[in-house]
Amino acid sequence: MKRALAVLVLSVTLAAVFPWGAFAQAAAPAAPAAPASAPRAGAAGAGNLPIPYIDFNVRTARSNQEVVLSVQLLLLLTVLALAPSILILTTCFLRIAIVFDFIKRALSLQSAPPNQVMMGLALFLTLFIMWPTFSQIYETSLKPFGDGKMGLQEMFSNAEKPLRIFMYRQIGNDAQSIRLFMSMRGLPKPRTLADVPTYVLIPAFVIHEMTVAFKIGILLFIPFIIIDMVVASTLMSMGMIMLPPVMISMPFKLILFVLVDGWGLLTMQLVRSFR
Repeated sequence: MKRALAVLVLSVTLAAVFPWGAFAQAAAPAAPAAPASAPRAGAAGAGNLPIPYIDFNVRTARSNQEVVLSVQLLLLLTVLALAPSILILTTCFLRIAIVFDFIKRALSLQSAPPNQVMMGLALFLTLFIMWPTFSQIYETSLKPFGDGKMGLQEMFSNAEKPLRIFMYRQIGNDAQSIRLFMSMRGLPKPRTLADVPTYVLIPAFVIHEMTVAFKIGILLFIPFIIIDMVVASTLMSMGMIMLPPVMISMPFKLILFVLVDGWGLLTMQLVRSFR
């Protein structure tokens, strides 16, 4: 019995180390030698996984058109690399992310909920708020470009218009940031939205969004600061100086936040803040 078991274990080990395909190849007759002019078989031969071969040829541009195409390719790769930053700076993601960070600090929370969860929620709220704008961009620029009805430059121009309208709508009557950048650039006072360049509108929109987010953060901090002050004064009156007030006030702040449905109210007000 022991001898049979040992033979079985040895057979399984040999089968794992030396596959049967190797024995079959060894038993097969040798193929005739290929002529010297024939190409040698590479790694993609019979019985092996096909590995693709990628070749990039770099040569000197032969015309001005080829130079322009190369520059356009580099600019396209740059835009793709900066796509996350463009998403943050030209949408409502910036305000939502800053407010979520403020609420974590007001509740004295360090790692709960994790930053990945908060940023994921901010991303999906951004998609929820920006969906009409994204749909308009798709209908007016991406879809006609895919159907071959417009060129690349016209596609970028049509995709830029809905984003510009969204940013200008958020700034509204508070055009102080636009006047700031227009004056620093030495441009005349704009009469309409079309007179404001995009490179002026984007930083003005970013400053406006940060200002609004900081105002919301101040309002969020007020009730929780009152709780911290009450807890700190109570501990001082009881002589518990060595006990950190944050450790005692954090449960009370969490209870208050849950009882008033804080996440629901915060999300609803954030969505309503984007007119």
